[in-house]
Amino acid sequence: MKTLIIEDNKDLLKLIISYLTNEGYVCEGVECFSEAMEKIHLYEYDCILLDISLPDGSGLDILSELNTMGKQDGVLIISAKDSLDDRLVGLKLGADDYLVKPFHLAELSMRVFSIIRRKKFNRNNYIKYDDFCVDLTQRVVYYEDIETVRLSPKEWQLLLYLISSPRRIFTKDEIAEYLMGDHGYSFGGFDCVYAHIKNLKKKLKTAGCTEYIKTIHGMGYRFNPE
Repeated sequence: MKTLIIEDNKDLLKLIISYLTNEGYVCEGVECFSEAMEKIHLYEYDCILLDISLPDGSGLDILSELNTMGKQDGVLIISAKDSLDDRLVGLKLGADDYLVKPFHLAELSMRVFSIIRRKKFNRNNYIKYDDFCVDLTQRVVYYEDIETVRLSPKEWQLLLYLISSPRRIFTKDEIAEYLMGDHGYSFGGFDCVYAHIKNLKKKLKTAGCTEYIKTIHGMGYRFNPE
């Protein structure tokens, strides 16, 4: 899933991006308030990791802006401030969770996963449609109760993106930006999107799942649960 890390400590920012990328997330990172505001106006994220104390502004103002825009991005505050007042203000402004520095990266990853699971998948670890089941914790697709499909990180992210909004048609532009972050449009054409869609459909078809990923010609792709 897609995350934005807003953190002014360069070393910590690189560490978080490296860890979450290895966990299968698409990560973008910024170090200041102005860059963060630009990002939230341009893109959608499954989870935003937000430091409150930034060199050119307050992370709380970013939370306020997200509310003003009506954005539904999950927000995990990561801050060295451990006061009750800061926590309460952050949560009142719409943050989903609050993690105090220093923290273990494994706990950070689990909290990000929990926020996304709660906001995108109604707290479920399993997404089921008849004999088709996606195990969010093990990152495996089952069909007819048999473990059948293991996906690459990009294929997994693509599948979750599609099933997060069943029947919605996702354009090639949306998929490219989602899978590759703000670098999505720097790639030539949509060859990467076509390749990941093709490989995902092929793996599902081999397992017997032939009707779930639909190509809507001239428009894009969708997950069809029926």
